[in-house]
Amino acid sequence: MATQWWVRPRFDGGCDYVRLRLSGTTTADSRGSIEWIEGSHLPPQMPLLKRRLWVSAELAQHRQQQLQACGFEPSQPVF
Repeated sequence: MATQWWVRPRFDGGCDYVRLRLSGTTTADSRGSIEWIEGSHLPPQMPLLKRRLWVSAELAQHRQQQLQACGFEPSQPVF
């Protein structure tokens, strides 16, 4: 997994998104191995970043299952 996008459409034509990206760092400061970014986007506005954190691969896999339960689906990049 280099980068994955998960998207849930909204009633207003925008979408909520989660972007997962492998962290290129291996130091203890990275706090995990996967960058997890949550946000929303309503074109033509700029995307809104809601949360950014670093998680372990195991936690990311568990949270992906939670995303699917909330209506998110794998997607092409949003922007």
